[in-house]
Amino acid sequence: MGRRVAIIEDEPAIRENYAAVLRRQGYEVFTYSNRREAMEAFLHRLPELVLLDIGLEEEVEGGFELCQELRRISHYLPIIFLTARDSEFDTVSGLRLGADDYLTKDISMPHLLARIAALFRRIDALRTPPSKENVMTRGSLLVDSHRLLTTWKGIQIDLTLTEFWIVYALAQHPGHVKKREKLMQEANILVDDSTITSHIKRIRKKFTQSDPQFTAIETVYGMGYRWNIDG
Repeated sequence: MGRRVAIIEDEPAIRENYAAVLRRQGYEVFTYSNRREAMEAFLHRLPELVLLDIGLEEEVEGGFELCQELRRISHYLPIIFLTARDSEFDTVSGLRLGADDYLTKDISMPHLLARIAALFRRIDALRTPPSKENVMTRGSLLVDSHRLLTTWKGIQIDLTLTEFWIVYALAQHPGHVKKREKLMQEANILVDDSTITSHIKRIRKKFTQSDPQFTAIETVYGMGYRWNIDG
């Protein structure tokens, strides 16, 4: 069977439409209409990727709650919001809760499939045999791409899959400005500029919670971002 994808969507026609497309692509698809039903299944076995609406039956923000619950179980499970709600507030809220991507339902099927494939490519990149090349140190930063481990001054920083690869791409060439387009290419992600900005903000917040003096990620206005080695 193909990779396990879960769809949580309370509209039956929409849910089955997405499920049919993904099954034709070879994915093993499981569908749920509400948060409780999905969470009950996930406690037994997690899928490999989650497509998630925000409003779920009587719960106006049930998807946000489910995303939080899933992040408590796994930092690295790929989560994509797929919703009709297109406000900037909802987008930022979804990403702050730890989603890897936030898409609206007017997205084309080929584009959706490309975003899903990009997340799975990042997972595949972690399955290479461990070696010294998997471990990168930049000043106080240590990144292990095989174990998906990030530490700062010896303290583990829990990053999502998308956040991990953004940090990895930035830190590979300290001092070099990475344009958003280049950052997406090197981190193997397909997101828009506002999504990258939200991810960067969330990454900074996680590092500063560990170290209030953290300043390694610099925004170069009008250009992109760069990683500066501390000390």
